[in-house]
Amino acid sequence: MAVTRTPRERWVEQGLQALAAGGPDAVRVEPLAKALGVTKGGFYWHFEDRQALLHELLDAWEQLSVDTAIELTEEAGEDPRARLRRLSAIADGRILDIDLAVRDWARRDEAVAARLRRIDNRRMDYLRSLFAAFCADEDEVEARSLLLFSLWIGGHFIAADHGRRRREAVQQRAFETLLA
Repeated sequence: MAVTRTPRERWVEQGLQALAAGGPDAVRVEPLAKALGVTKGGFYWHFEDRQALLHELLDAWEQLSVDTAIELTEEAGEDPRARLRRLSAIADGRILDIDLAVRDWARRDEAVAARLRRIDNRRMDYLRSLFAAFCADEDEVEARSLLLFSLWIGGHFIAADHGRRRREAVQQRAFETLLA
């Protein structure tokens, strides 16, 4: 009888969930195995050690938050404003939770900080390309790109009330202002 192994992708997905929930310290082999309902021995069929998994989690996060996001955004067609709207729509809470965990991790790990900078530069380059399609001024392109990126990341940290307005409506208004 053949031994059924837990696919590598399931270990990575469970690892991303743990990372989002508790940072890199929460990514441990035994708790991952328990969450998957398997023994930890299966982990070593796919990964040399925990550090290899952590590296793979960063690869998966980059793929999901940059490459896949750009692919899905490009499906919105030629109009750069439509692509920006699509990008905003696919920037879900799951990606943000992982992103925030990586940002916190980067504060304590220089290699992760360097990777975060590279990934943020890729994101900014993509935003610049979209805004440059309808903004001629390079300074305005840079400002709009930074504001949109800040709105996505920073919106999570702001606890302010908006009077009678819903936060989602205020954020949407801010986003639409950037597209004007």
